[in-house]
Amino acid sequence: MPEKMQTRDTALTKAQSDKYWADGFLFPLTIFSQDEAAQMRAALEQIERDWLSAELPLPLNTYKRVNAHLVMPLASRIALDPRVLDAVEGVLGPDIMVWSAEFFIKEPNTAHTVGMHQDLTYWGMGETPDQVTAWIALSPATVESGCMDFVRASHKNPILPHNDTYSDTNLLSRGQEIAVDVAETDKTHIELAPGQMSLHHGLTIHGSGPNRSNDRRIGLAIRYLNPNAKQLVAERDYAMLARGQDGQSNFIHVTPPTRLFSDEALVLYETVRRDQSKALAEGAAGEVPLYGST
Repeated sequence: MPEKMQTRDTALTKAQSDKYWADGFLFPLTIFSQDEAAQMRAALEQIERDWLSAELPLPLNTYKRVNAHLVMPLASRIALDPRVLDAVEGVLGPDIMVWSAEFFIKEPNTAHTVGMHQDLTYWGMGETPDQVTAWIALSPATVESGCMDFVRASHKNPILPHNDTYSDTNLLSRGQEIAVDVAETDKTHIELAPGQMSLHHGLTIHGSGPNRSNDRRIGLAIRYLNPNAKQLVAERDYAMLARGQDGQSNFIHVTPPTRLFSDEALVLYETVRRDQSKALAEGAAGEVPLYGST
C-alpha cells in the first residue's frame, strides 16, 4: 500500500462535502496541473500506439475500459495519488479502496454517448452510500466534446428501472439507460479542464452526449469504496487498499501492477473479470461483451 502523504491542498472543505451530499456530485476540483494531465494523456496514447496490435489475450480496449488499474500502472498511479485520495476522503472517510478504474474515451466528431443511468444498478452492492466515483479529465470535457451531465439530488432516489439497449454508440457495457425521461433542463453540464476532477454518487443519474469537437475526450473514472461496502451478488469481489485500513474484509485485496500487462497481472485481471461478471452481467438478456468470454 502506498505511504499516506497529507498534501491537504485538495482536501474537501465542510462546505464542499455538504454540497456533495446535497447534490450527489461535486465539481470542478483541480487536482493535477494541466502539464501533468498532458503528460498522463501522452503516456496513455503511447500505450495505445505500442500495444494496439500486441498479442494480448483480450482487445486493448477491454483493458482500458475494465479494471485498467490491474494491468496499467498509469491507471493505478493516478487512482492512488494522494491528491485524489485527499478529496475522496472528504466523502468516504480515511479508509479508502479502489474498486475499478476505467478510461472513457470519445473520439473526435463521433456519435458515441453514455446513456443516462445510475452506476449502482449493476455493481451488485445494493444502494450503499459507501462509494464515490472520481472522474478525472485528461483532455477538455466540454458540452461540445460530450462532458457528463448530472441530475442534481437524483441520488436521493432508489435504484430505478433501467433498459439494456446494447447500442453500438453507447459506451456502457450493456448500453444501459434509465427507464425514465430526463429533461434537458434537469441536467447540469460537468465541464472540466484537463487535470480537473468531479465526484459523484453511485445513485446520481448521469450520462453524456456525443463528441462534436476536433479533439478526443479522455477521462479516467475511478470507483472508490470504503470498507463498509459489500458485494451482494457475486461470490467474490476485489479491491485495492489505497489509504487507511480494511476492518471488514469484504473484498479480496489486490496490488498495483509493476509493469504493463505482465503475465501475473493478466492472470489476476482474468480472475477478477470472471468473478465480477456475476454481478456486472446479472439479469442481462445476452452476453455482455466487456464481461463475456471474448
